[in-house]
Amino acid sequence: MTALLIVVLPTILAAAGLVYVRRRFGLRRLVTNNEVAGFKFSVVGVIYAVMLAFAVIVVWQRYTDAEEAVVHEAGAASALYRLAAGPEPEAATTRAALGTYLRLAVERDWPEMAAEKESPETTRALDALYQTALNLANSGSRPNAVLSHLYSQLDELTQARRSRLRLAVGIVPSVLWTALVLGAILTVSFTFFFGTENLKAQLLMSCVLSIIVFMGLFVIVSIDHPFKGPVHVGTEPLLQVLEDFPDN
Repeated sequence: MTALLIVVLPTILAAAGLVYVRRRFGLRRLVTNNEVAGFKFSVVGVIYAVMLAFAVIVVWQRYTDAEEAVVHEAGAASALYRLAAGPEPEAATTRAALGTYLRLAVERDWPEMAAEKESPETTRALDALYQTALNLANSGSRPNAVLSHLYSQLDELTQARRSRLRLAVGIVPSVLWTALVLGAILTVSFTFFFGTENLKAQLLMSCVLSIIVFMGLFVIVSIDHPFKGPVHVGTEPLLQVLEDFPDN
């Protein structure tokens, strides 16, 4: 449905606009624009292509950052589980709290991130995990070197969660969206004022240009919010860690 609205519908409108302009002004008047308009169109096309490419690169980089944050969070959770291994009650409680946090992150954080929010239940689960880690440290069952590494991994997990929550918010600001959409409309509309004897060929070229331009916008829309939409960062790394826990 999104592709229909962003790519197909504008292409149909572009084709209709081209036909309307041809019938309204006639081929003879349009042909006189070809030389000057061709030079100007090359400038307009390059400027818009640079702006569109910049936006695609930025959103793709942020999407990659979101993927890395989830993988980093899963890696920290896996290391934390192994550091909390042992028969002590405090260790078992820490592992259980870690499992609870991961399940809530999968079940609550992802739906909330799709709405650009965060889950308070998951935050409380993270607080409880910190408390159980403190209890494990106070039990005296772990050497200081192990405790230091345990807290380091817990901090890494917290930072990774904070990163994905921040990246869940839309990346492209409204002013850039305005420039991208307006630039796409103007770039495609510019082709209406050329004139070729073969209307079908000109129509085909304009449609191809429209598809390419609006496909770029479709890519940006699809990955602008990394945790929702048809292309999104999934929970698989965290689920894999949960599956690796023998006692959760």
